[in-house]
Amino acid sequence: MTQAKVKKSTLNLQNPDYYFNRELSWLEFNYRVLSEALDERTPLLERLKFLAIFSANLDEFFMVRVAALKQQVEAGVTKLTPDGRTPEQQLTDISKRLHPLIKQQDHHFEYIIRPLLVEHGINIINYVDLNQEQRTYLHKFFEEYIFPVLTPLAVDPSHPFPYMSNLSLNLAVVIQNPDTEEELFARVKVPRVLSRFVPLPPELRQFHGDKMEVWSGVPLEQVIAHNLDFLFPGMNIQECYPFRITRNADLTVEEDEADDLLLAIEQELRKRRFGGSAVRLEIESSLPENIRLMLTKELGLAEEDVYEKDGLLGLGNLFYFLSLSLPELKDKPWKSVVPAEFQVINPIKLDNDSVTNNDGKNIFDLIKEGDRLIHHPYHSFSATVQQFITQAAYDENVLAIKMTLYRTSGDSPIVNALISAAENGKQVAVLVELKARFDEENNINWAKKLEKAGVHVVYGLVGLKTHTKIVLVVRQEKNKIRRYAHIGTGNYNPKTAKLYTDLGLLTCREDLGADLTDLFNFLTGYSKQKSYRKLLVAPVTLRDKITAMILREAEHCRQGKSGRIIAKMNALVDSKIIAALYEASQAGVKIDLIIRGICCLRPGIPKVSDNINVISIIGRFLEHSRIFYFHNGGEEEVYIGSADWMSRNLNRRVEAVTPVEEPKLAQDLQEILGIMLADNRQAWDLQNDGSYIQRKPIDEKHSQSTQEILMELALKSTD
Repeated sequence: MTQAKVKKSTLNLQNPDYYFNRELSWLEFNYRVLSEALDERTPLLERLKFLAIFSANLDEFFMVRVAALKQQVEAGVTKLTPDGRTPEQQLTDISKRLHPLIKQQDHHFEYIIRPLLVEHGINIINYVDLNQEQRTYLHKFFEEYIFPVLTPLAVDPSHPFPYMSNLSLNLAVVIQNPDTEEELFARVKVPRVLSRFVPLPPELRQFHGDKMEVWSGVPLEQVIAHNLDFLFPGMNIQECYPFRITRNADLTVEEDEADDLLLAIEQELRKRRFGGSAVRLEIESSLPENIRLMLTKELGLAEEDVYEKDGLLGLGNLFYFLSLSLPELKDKPWKSVVPAEFQVINPIKLDNDSVTNNDGKNIFDLIKEGDRLIHHPYHSFSATVQQFITQAAYDENVLAIKMTLYRTSGDSPIVNALISAAENGKQVAVLVELKARFDEENNINWAKKLEKAGVHVVYGLVGLKTHTKIVLVVRQEKNKIRRYAHIGTGNYNPKTAKLYTDLGLLTCREDLGADLTDLFNFLTGYSKQKSYRKLLVAPVTLRDKITAMILREAEHCRQGKSGRIIAKMNALVDSKIIAALYEASQAGVKIDLIIRGICCLRPGIPKVSDNINVISIIGRFLEHSRIFYFHNGGEEEVYIGSADWMSRNLNRRVEAVTPVEEPKLAQDLQEILGIMLADNRQAWDLQNDGSYIQRKPIDEKHSQSTQEILMELALKSTD
């Protein structure tokens, strides 16, 4: 049945009522993370993990996003966001939304999680609840292992208020001089070089019922607080309260003025170790008003910047307990599988610097037979992407390797393979993005190591972050040169490849190889490439092409045909892309968006976005892949790549998005999208008011969990 033609709408799509605030949308994402900790279906130690992730996420949010808003307020910026808020209004709304979330987290940890941990033999004891034998042990432990590390700092006219580093946990100590009865104030920093939790030895653990505790111990700050007489002999300890400080930690590098970008970033990193201005103060709710006022005044903070905690501060340290060997309290272990087609490859194995590769099929033979799609962490990173780069490093027919590195692991086998390639006489060029936030120091170290080995290292482009995930391998084959490529959605990091869901395409298509050659020339030279054969490249063609494909679906509907868009990404923020989606929705295009984090698009607005549905999937793996599907009048197009639909990705980053044209692989991607849209276990539906409602199966028998299903499918792919 032919659809009726639809006229183009004349509504104002820039109406602030049509957009959610970016920062508040992020807080809703972090609430979904917290909800995994609240969910009784989540294994106990995994609940602890999600509490830690919630806290660690907030630390970065304050260090970067809140810090930026505060700078805007100080600079007198009054520009409105697409949703109609000033920077000052955003800070007020963030504080208003966040305070109850913090209280919910604290209450759940103290009154739900801690008792459950005790039931399972994990006892985080408050110092006041220790017996005398345990106190004696910790007193001696403090004297031998903690006391030598501590440095108390007095605050008085001759000792100015000390500078406190970013994310530092401190003790505010009130002391009385017994001779003068004068009250004095001192600060003691809880050292990060020591474990946040001090375990008791097995012989001092207690029995609960007929079972002995698996682990018991005390938070480090409490051990210090109850042994302060070592630090202040002869003085009367009156009170002691923990507090925690967060500072602006974003780097400010004037790239245009930097003669040496590496040196400039190294200098900024030294500043970050101390941090910029304070942006948040976390305190125990029992902290006296006079100390609270002193801290806020000295740190230059307002009342809305103070977050009271009803329990432990710095719950990001709860990651400590994930190391306990208690598999029954964790997710079932998952080991990435090697897909059947990769099992025929004879892998290169490195053993004491010697290389073994039995004669037989190599990965290049496999790619020549057809494009290969890899889905991490379901498919093994080491047996696919890592093997591709390692074989390229040792293959005598490989002439050159070109690669972008945004983030990688501290002991990166990828970097080691690139160094081996250079030592084997191959031309190796690597763009190391020094501006990858919070990985700058790691990347600087790798850049220096690569350069020392003879690799051509480029540090990125002025004004742009290189976020694209690409490898190009140039190989001599008989009488021709063939180019092999990997184009992915995630970082070349074997550690995060076990935790993040990402996709990658291995291909030797001539057009993609030529595009990547042009792109690397843009990254390493002075090329002003304006067009590409197949790749969508930011900041050159990606925005215009994505917008055109969205509006093409709208035009199909106006012509009486059907229109369909499915897009999976981490974040949707760009107001121009959102306006294009609204226009497509008005024309009748059915749009499903799978967005893990921030979504500034408001679904369900009558006559604007009532054809748009938005879900978020939160689970044991971090959803990181980007997939874009366009029906295109029956000539379907599917893309994967490194870019979210955010202004920074489209305008200020180098990104690459590739079409997946092999019919079987395109169908596989559509199947992944279909599984996600049908999820009733890990999926949350975005409501018109900005809240999310988690889908619930009628019972466990009917549960459809995206990540569980994809693990099952991965296991079948090995047959």
